[in-house]
Amino acid sequence: MGKSEQAALREQRLAAKLRENLKRRKEQAKARATQDAPDPAPKAPETDADKKP
Repeated sequence: MGKSEQAALREQRLAAKLRENLKRRKEQAKARATQDAPDPAPKAPETDADKKP
């Protein structure tokens, strides 16, 4: 195996590792975003004045 073949294989391995890392980081960011998302505004309690007969 020549040096150019070794370099090409190395580039392929590095590219695959970078893709895996990017995918993992995106999943982590998505999980953090859903975890940190604020709860929707609480509903105001209903009163008798709100209800119409």
